[in-house]
Amino acid sequence: MTEFERVLVQSFNIFFEQNGIKGIAHRLKQHRFAQQFLDVLVDSLDPDYYLGIECKSISVDKGANALYFTQHFTTDKNNMHQINRISDFLNKSGRTGFLAVELRMGSGCSRKAHIIPWTELVERFHNGESKYTVSEIQAFPEIERDGSGYVIDPNKWILGSRI
Repeated sequence: MTEFERVLVQSFNIFFEQNGIKGIAHRLKQHRFAQQFLDVLVDSLDPDYYLGIECKSISVDKGANALYFTQHFTTDKNNMHQINRISDFLNKSGRTGFLAVELRMGSGCSRKAHIIPWTELVERFHNGESKYTVSEIQAFPEIERDGSGYVIDPNKWILGSRI
């Protein structure tokens, strides 16, 4: 589990506890030869918090200028792209999906994270686009930081449409 995923899970769980919401965020253990559906699952009887989140992290300070659908996502042995696998899982489970992208800006600079509704990502992927540039990612809602964690703002997460 990456640091980004771990902190995002902790931030959701703190949010649920502080607001008296029945919900839990968790990360399934990843096995070497088994595919995982998503990086972070958020479970709640409240449909606004029944989420599936895929996390990606790119290092802007090391020259990354985009998140590429070929480089940053996988294709399985059956030639099924990760975006299609995740979309299938989200459709079957009824979860609202998001792509959370962490932009690592380098030493002395805060990391920034943004959320992209899964429906927008799928539309872009199926329209033949190959990437999201850093500036395009930054146009999506930021997951603000609070010390070492993230601030879970329901208004930003609720903006994602169900698929």
